[in-house]
Amino acid sequence: MKTRIGISGYGNLGRGTELAVAAADDMELAAVFTRRDPSGVRILTPDVPVVSVDELEAWKDKIDVLILCGGSATDLPVQTPKYASMFNVIDSFDTHARIPEHFAAVDKAAKESGHIGMISVGWDPGLFSLNRVYANAILPDGKDYTFWGKGVSQGHSDAVRRIKGVKNAKQYTIPIDKALEAVRNGEDPELSTRDKHLRECFVVLEEGADAAEIERQIKEMPNYFADYNTIVHFIDEDEFAREHSGMAHGGFVFRSGRTGINKENKHIIEYRITLDSNPEFTTSVLIAYARAVKRMYDEGMTGCKTVLDVPPAYLCTQSGDELRAHFL
Repeated sequence: MKTRIGISGYGNLGRGTELAVAAADDMELAAVFTRRDPSGVRILTPDVPVVSVDELEAWKDKIDVLILCGGSATDLPVQTPKYASMFNVIDSFDTHARIPEHFAAVDKAAKESGHIGMISVGWDPGLFSLNRVYANAILPDGKDYTFWGKGVSQGHSDAVRRIKGVKNAKQYTIPIDKALEAVRNGEDPELSTRDKHLRECFVVLEEGADAAEIERQIKEMPNYFADYNTIVHFIDEDEFAREHSGMAHGGFVFRSGRTGINKENKHIIEYRITLDSNPEFTTSVLIAYARAVKRMYDEGMTGCKTVLDVPPAYLCTQSGDELRAHFL
């Protein structure tokens, strides 16, 4: 029997999730839920209903895993605990500093309802998190470095779009080449947040909006821009559509460590991701972990989980024999 997937939110992540479900032979799309008027939302999958989020509770027995495609700034802190009280859920919450409090809220709701709430699934947090854990376990004497970009950050772009007076926005995360090369060369530099990345925003304003005030709000936004050198450009809708329609992204994780009696041997682990479509890749990760959510729930697990709690085999459709024969 196929795993029945629900999608909450039909923006970039929602559309990417729909494509990822269609590519998974063991899954089927049950419904798409939207805050918009459902009659105005057109999806790609035939014969699948588009339903108001106000009707979600009525679908409790028709969905195995609900994938939450809202933003981390304001949507997911409310939505994930709320819906974990009704469904097995999975989100891509990516505000690193707030993960512990988000985990606690989702864990409470999921345990009380007997469901699984899996949070912070994607490539960072997500696949990069796994790499950091593996590398730290293998090289305990060392340093971690993470670089993102150059590319479009969905979470940061969403946070800018939530500012009153902003009509549309894209935010690009740009690694600083000098810092990246110092790490890759094994120099073990001491780098602040500001030393590693530049953030660049392209913003379309609502008519009459105060550009100076919006720039201030962007640059002072905690957890998003306050710790970085941030450049804000105000552009018109035509330039935005012409120059900023893509969703490419990527990044690097490094662990630089030493072994030996006198720490004479140096090792560098580098893990790199290069993406043409940030949302489509992120949702492909979400679908793999949705498979794990269903398996863990069927085994009787409850509460909040992250990628760190999932055995790799639970992500795959292959049997243990097949995995050992082809991947081990």
